[in-house]
Amino acid sequence: MKIGLPKEIKVKENRVALTPSGVSTLISHGHTVFVETNAGRGSGFEDEEYIKAGAKILNNADEVWAEADMIVKVKEPLEPEFARMREGQIIFTYLHLAADAGLTRKLLDKKIIGVAYETIQLEDRSLPLLAPMSEVAGRLSIQMGCMCLEAKNGGKGILLSGVAGVPPAMVTIIGAGIAGTNACHLAVGVGAEVAILDISAQRLRYIQDIFKGRVITVMSNKANIWDFVTKADLVIGSVLIPGAKAPKLITRDMLKNMQKGSALVDIAIDQGGCAETSKPTTHDDPIYIEEGIVHYCVANMPGAVPRTSTFALTNVTLSYIIELADKGLEKAMKENKALHNGLNVYKGKVTYEHVAEAFNMPYGPISF
Repeated sequence: MKIGLPKEIKVKENRVALTPSGVSTLISHGHTVFVETNAGRGSGFEDEEYIKAGAKILNNADEVWAEADMIVKVKEPLEPEFARMREGQIIFTYLHLAADAGLTRKLLDKKIIGVAYETIQLEDRSLPLLAPMSEVAGRLSIQMGCMCLEAKNGGKGILLSGVAGVPPAMVTIIGAGIAGTNACHLAVGVGAEVAILDISAQRLRYIQDIFKGRVITVMSNKANIWDFVTKADLVIGSVLIPGAKAPKLITRDMLKNMQKGSALVDIAIDQGGCAETSKPTTHDDPIYIEEGIVHYCVANMPGAVPRTSTFALTNVTLSYIIELADKGLEKAMKENKALHNGLNVYKGKVTYEHVAEAFNMPYGPISF
């Protein structure tokens, strides 16, 4: 199969979908990999490394998209890339379609085969391709929350850990999945007072166990969210429904009742955000203040640490890329149910139920 690796064009997105070693593995399976020049530079990989791995370096994105049967990316296609798509082409990336009606319609119009990293789901309901970026985003959320609390950024001017004689900040985490748990790790590590909310008692027992009682675990409901959000210095929103739009659990009224200069980091912004006041921001302009609360809603948080993120991503995506390339789409989907769960759009049809529900579109599951 001909596989294309274009340079990401989202603002300050320096990740790349494949490391040179990943490319080398695909070459060893008999595939051809076309890499846009400087695609890996932001993650510390020069063209020479890809050439050594066996890739063919092309001068621009137009050439890569024109050559490839399957495009492998990190982030969803943006408007400049729409014209490069062609019917029947496979795009394998984070799509987050339930939060983007325009992109969904464009993929349908172009009759693209869209396979989303974030909806590939194993029988135990885990999300293996979302997990590493959730780890990164969860840990970054505390770093970015500290930045938001600095006075120069409009924050209340407090140190998350506190110091001798001064109490630590209160951190409330909504959602105890992978991102929330990793946020918890870092927040506890710096000495903050931490509460984490989730609808799963089993998950909360797990959190209670691994943190040895150093975290307040709370069942998530409207009353408890209100209580713990309004008294927090920093709120981390990390709620996820696979492939669906994030529920708006943090209301504007809650933010109005927080102390001014408190902060909100919405990790769920890729799926539309879990706060009523959340709107996507970029690494160039990451924060804004609404209702007196400093919001950080960067839609590609792991792009801030691209080298770590690229290695972590390739570690989990490569086996699926190989399977698609070796077997072809139909056989790969037929033999691997988890991979089939990743199919969001197929030649003009919405094939993932939550995406269809988000936009009241016809749902047409595909069986191979």
